Amino acid sequence: MDDEVAQAVEKAIKEWEETSPSIENNVKAIEGFGTSVDGLTEEESSHHRLNGLAQDGLPLLRSLQFRLDLLAQQLLTEEQVQSAQSTLKSWKDQYQSLHLGLRNANLQAQINMRKAAQTKRELLLGGGEESTIRRRNLQTKAGMTNASESITESLRRIRQLMVQEVERSEYTLATLDELTGVLKKAESEYKGHRSLLMRTKNLISTMRHQDVLDRLILLVGFLLFSCAVF
Repeated sequence: MDDEVAQAVEKAIKEWEETSPSIENNVKAIEGFGTSVDGLTEEESSHHRLNGLAQDGLPLLRSLQFRLDLLAQQLLTEEQVQSAQSTLKSWKDQYQSLHLGLRNANLQAQINMRKAAQTKRELLLGGGEESTIRRRNLQTKAGMTNASESITESLRRIRQLMVQEVERSEYTLATLDELTGVLKKAESEYKGHRSLLMRTKNLISTMRHQDVLDRLILLVGFLLFSCAVF
């Protein structure tokens, strides 16, 4: 049992180490969006995609925290428990940092994109063939971006639903484990009461036999006494 719990802890740590850096890289990439005027449409699409991935990754990190918290309670040695709790505290700090970093990165990206959009409008409003070509390119890119964003959003929602389902499953398993512990405790108490009842029953039976024996002894004694007197 201890080996299974330790392996589950290692698996959770491995998943965290794979997910956390990915979210951190996405946050850094989001922060730099909106700096290119010509590639603004592509950057907007990438921004939605990476932001969706980061938003999906955060609930997964929360789920891993919840899982490690449950596993820490099942570890046998104090050293293992302290190590798991230390890791959990570090995870909580990292999660808060990533959550705040993603928020700030999105704000910075929006500022950058507004500036780039303003610059682009100024260029498009200008006359000449270059402005006409630029407008046509933007219309084509906008159509492709909308289709890409629709697919990305659908995939993001599906993944988010899967993460939520995993969290519900873990909560259900934790509840079942707790109920199993309660049932085992009740079974142990029942066996203890049953053993006590059996001992009490045996004692009562012994006392009854002793009572009958005492009466027989008294009767025999009385008869012997009567014979001796008469």
